[in-house]
Amino acid sequence: MTTRRKFIVETLTSVTAAASVIHPAGRRISKGLSSFEKTFGSTKSTNKPIVISTWDFGIRANEEAWKTLSSGGRALDAVEKGVRIIEADPKINTVGYGGLPDRDGYVTLDASIMDENGNAGAVAFLQHIMHPVSVARLIMEKTPHVMIVGDGALELALANGFKKVNLLTKESKKAWQEWLKTSHYIPVGKYNHDTIGMLALDNSGNISGTCTTSGIAFKYHGRVADSAIIGAGLFVDNEVGAATSTGLGESVIKIAGSHLVVEEMRNGKSPKEACEAAIKRIAEKQKDYKTFQVAFIAINKQGEVGSYAIQKGFQYALYKNGENKLHDSEYLIK
Repeated sequence: MTTRRKFIVETLTSVTAAASVIHPAGRRISKGLSSFEKTFGSTKSTNKPIVISTWDFGIRANEEAWKTLSSGGRALDAVEKGVRIIEADPKINTVGYGGLPDRDGYVTLDASIMDENGNAGAVAFLQHIMHPVSVARLIMEKTPHVMIVGDGALELALANGFKKVNLLTKESKKAWQEWLKTSHYIPVGKYNHDTIGMLALDNSGNISGTCTTSGIAFKYHGRVADSAIIGAGLFVDNEVGAATSTGLGESVIKIAGSHLVVEEMRNGKSPKEACEAAIKRIAEKQKDYKTFQVAFIAINKQGEVGSYAIQKGFQYALYKNGENKLHDSEYLIK
């Protein structure tokens, strides 16, 4: 089927090809068309399906997401199923079950999700539920709201069949009790591997994404950062692409980071260039940027991906063409 955008591009291509032969102005129009295609998508074939996620645990998450994508399933289903694997792993202390608690000993979770139609759902300060990503999807699909938090989110989850569980594992409780001896609040340190964000492009050419976390270890009770905030920790525009973030959430919120990445792609940048632009915005606006880590990953409509981080050490997992590999991200501070 010929889409409206494909029809416009093909028509302009035919006209400008002829015009460029007979007049210099036509060549200028042709150059403009190249920019149009770069921003809004050319008629070239798209590399799909693809799934990209943050950190080394993204390898396992990608494997699960790929089961849906490789069978022709929807990107939204793929990203939800993918990150649920990580949310349920008690050995991972930065996401879901097993996440390190806040300074008062409570495990509180944040998550967001967006589909190809621009629908969004988010949950914040959620306790006792293992899969905040699925609660975020519930909010998106079953309520008129985008975000529900705290006890209200818990009540909604329980009313819709979610089971109440104790998220504080013995290992996380022990780490918290050890921290209590000094109660020294260092938001980013050895707990560098945190949020899992995931973006997918399915065989239908649609993009969806999600972001889920237990947040910074030993944070202030009630703290919510970028993972639950649409436009900060996650943003999807199916006409352009999608982005998600990891690292110090407060820093990402201050620049509406994932939305910024998508807008940079809309303006013609590649996913990697767009992520780099967002990191450089942080460095420009936040004088203490050398003291913490932030990284972005992004995917565009053509199936191109990219990432960029402040510090060395960020890795992302990419599954495409039947191969699931871990990649080192480029970074700002050399």
